[in-house]
Amino acid sequence: MKLMIKSALGLLLCFTILSGIRAQEEKKVLTIDDYPEWNSIVSTSISDNGEWISFGYRPNEGDDTLFFRNVESGTLISDPCSDRPSFSSDSKWVVYRRNLKKKEAEKLRKSKKTVYSKGVLLELATGKKVVWDKVNSISVAPQSDYVVVKKEGAGNGSRGTDMLLKDLARGTVMNIGNVSQYKFNKQGTHLAYLVDAEDKDGNGVYLITLSSGKILALDTDTLSYSQLAWDDEMLYRSEWGSKGTALAVLKGNKPDTCGQSINSLLVFTSLDTDKPQGKVYSPAADSAFPEDYVLSDLGELAFTLDNRSIIISIKEQEAVNKISRDTVPNVDVWHWNDEIIQSVQMVRASRDRRATYKGLLHLDEMSFVQLSSDDMRYVSYNRSADIIIGSDPRPYISDTNWGGGQSDYYLIDAKTGKRSLIEKKIGASMGMSPDGLYFLYFKEGHFFAYNTARRSLTNISESVDVSFTDITEDHPYENRSYGLAGWSDDRKTVFLNHLYDIWAISLDGSGGYSLTANAGNESEIRFRINRTDAQPYINTGSNVYLSAYGEWTKKSGYFLLKDGKAPKQLLFDDASFGRISKAYNAEKYMFTRQTFVDFPDYYIADASFRKAVKQTNANPQQAHYRWGTSRLIDFENKDGERLQAALVLPAGYEEGKKYPMIVYFYEKVSNNLHRYSMPRYDDRPHFSTYASDGYLVLMPDIKYTEGQPGWNALDCVTSATKKVVELGYADPGRLAMQGHSWGGYQSSFILTQTDMFACVVTGAPVTNLTSMYNILYKNSGTNNHGIFELGQVRMGKGMFDDFQNYVDQSPVHNAPGIKTPFMILHGTVDGAVDWNQGLEFYNAARRLGKNVILLSYPDENHHLENKNNQIDFQKRMKQYFDHYLKGNEAPEWMLKGISYKDKKYNKAK
Repeated sequence: MKLMIKSALGLLLCFTILSGIRAQEEKKVLTIDDYPEWNSIVSTSISDNGEWISFGYRPNEGDDTLFFRNVESGTLISDPCSDRPSFSSDSKWVVYRRNLKKKEAEKLRKSKKTVYSKGVLLELATGKKVVWDKVNSISVAPQSDYVVVKKEGAGNGSRGTDMLLKDLARGTVMNIGNVSQYKFNKQGTHLAYLVDAEDKDGNGVYLITLSSGKILALDTDTLSYSQLAWDDEMLYRSEWGSKGTALAVLKGNKPDTCGQSINSLLVFTSLDTDKPQGKVYSPAADSAFPEDYVLSDLGELAFTLDNRSIIISIKEQEAVNKISRDTVPNVDVWHWNDEIIQSVQMVRASRDRRATYKGLLHLDEMSFVQLSSDDMRYVSYNRSADIIIGSDPRPYISDTNWGGGQSDYYLIDAKTGKRSLIEKKIGASMGMSPDGLYFLYFKEGHFFAYNTARRSLTNISESVDVSFTDITEDHPYENRSYGLAGWSDDRKTVFLNHLYDIWAISLDGSGGYSLTANAGNESEIRFRINRTDAQPYINTGSNVYLSAYGEWTKKSGYFLLKDGKAPKQLLFDDASFGRISKAYNAEKYMFTRQTFVDFPDYYIADASFRKAVKQTNANPQQAHYRWGTSRLIDFENKDGERLQAALVLPAGYEEGKKYPMIVYFYEKVSNNLHRYSMPRYDDRPHFSTYASDGYLVLMPDIKYTEGQPGWNALDCVTSATKKVVELGYADPGRLAMQGHSWGGYQSSFILTQTDMFACVVTGAPVTNLTSMYNILYKNSGTNNHGIFELGQVRMGKGMFDDFQNYVDQSPVHNAPGIKTPFMILHGTVDGAVDWNQGLEFYNAARRLGKNVILLSYPDENHHLENKNNQIDFQKRMKQYFDHYLKGNEAPEWMLKGISYKDKKYNKAK
């Protein structure tokens, strides 16, 4: 009887497998021609009451469609070509922007015509819409009583345009002209706006009391007004309503001979009364204000929480001299002692021209204190700006900085500007506690807390028997920590991330405990706090959600924190879950779930996460295509260290059958096991496409040691590949390899060392460490010293200190060892890896008589941006792999190339 049952189960299992295979065979093979059908999801949000969500479907080709869905009833409202949704706080309304179709907009731009958008107000209960033409912005008042529509300008040289104020209760609309800027206070009781007219008549700052509709001119002039700021802008949402009675604005003009506007500061208080008060601060009348500086409209203007000070921005005035380019030389002086190399200065020029320094204006005395300057470039402060921390990076600025530099940190007196040194050479600042009482940083394997009131420094982590040093970091610089998890609402404790757990550490250095009871360490699950609110502190007595990731299982999900006890599992599965978003006034939680098979659609759940309901279905057409699956592979490198790889199995995979396989890698990529392979236009092999057509795709992790990047890649990639062959998945005669950028370097190096692969495709590869070392990373302007010595290449030493190793680790210098056909992709204006790196490798291989093709795309950067080029490369890469791994006939371009005179682009008009 048992034998009969087993036989029946075996037959059923075989039938099920065969049925699955037949079902896959009946579906279509995914090709790049099918990519236009695929959508990504954009414009997501959840209403405050949790009853509605917004989301947009963005196709690979075509226009966005915006949706609003009732999460209970499933009611769906849509609008094509729309984006930027914003729900009202009462969840009855939503506003958004409706655009022209992309093709229509592009046609207008080519004709040098203005492209306008519409503004839409949607009543969710009825589906009724109100639409306005030529809208610059549209927003709902904080208390949902009004909608403001800012119209586009008429191109008359003024910044002001029509502003429509719609009363949602009465349905009336007020039109106010020449408005350049507007802001509601957080209570939603008042609306302030600035007028900027073409003839300057009526310029000023105005206030509307929304309950009465009364308009009050707070100040008028022919000068210009800017930087409107309410006193409640630093409030958290739970604090709304406690302020919103003071307003600040800049007023000034810009002479033709000056580069910056000359401004004064206007401050208005008691705006909730019949008699508002006003103050004026004029820098010209203040001897404490730095000479040749101005109050700048390019930086921050904000009240401190106690309303006793205003954070302002200052900038050096510049003289404007009208000169002809024909009369001056054009030369860039690259000096050996430049603090920052000229090329970086060029890239940052626009940002640097707008850079400002910070200052404080104390309103009681109308006294100015400068906070930042050239020798104190960065400052941070608590919400009352009575505690200020400054940092000076100048002693440590270097061309070899990579992954963050170091600075000296100071406590700055808010009244006098006097500086007191906290610590020198800090590379990992965690910032201040929200109240400013503590400044936290990580140095030499420990966390230090500086008490700003007592001016005392304490090592807070030495009293607990746990290391917070990131042991996964393998770059040749001081290891950082796993980071700050948050600040406790008891104001005495800070939460710190461990490799797996979260620890509560006393700020006075007296000790701590594992907030997650070492459950993460025991199960090798990494717990991290997932904030679902915008509060400054964490209350462990309320629901605190944790994201969870299984280091070796790749499972993920959500747990509920139980202070000092093992977290409570809510959802933990063989999938990848996104961050949680919570409705402000309801226990409704929105998140994504994805696997290799399942697109990251959105779900809504209650606080228990037991009944998650899928809300979106972005790509139903996937059901018509053959689709692969993924599984986890364990392997060891030559040193016996445990590593993992994600293996994508082809659609209709049959156990025991050997398949062609592409190996793709970068650094650690096994965590992509549950990542959906989105078909999209770019310059990478899409695993969904290759799996659909009968390929395996292997993504192995690489472990690095200092100075051995090529050997490390060779070891880990070949070890993983051999393991998959040994397990019976892959055909050892039909293996290929692909990598881009850093993966391009590694694939190029491996190519020179082994004939394991039938072909290789390498994209934007570093191929000669010696020639690349002294040139620029043009996208940032930096030279390559830092990324080579301390960064991704991990050489640990400069080229002049370890020249032979730079040669040994270079694919070009190992080119004689190439035995495999390979193809290079490179854009001619690549600002990360210079195009000449690809050319060097091509020329070396060509000179040595190797089988090599260079696909060079003119005017393309590090990644292909032109859709036609993306499609072209995807097709050529697929043809390349199909020829060498499947035996398909090689297309003519692979056999004979394409002469320049026969290039289609040259013949097109």
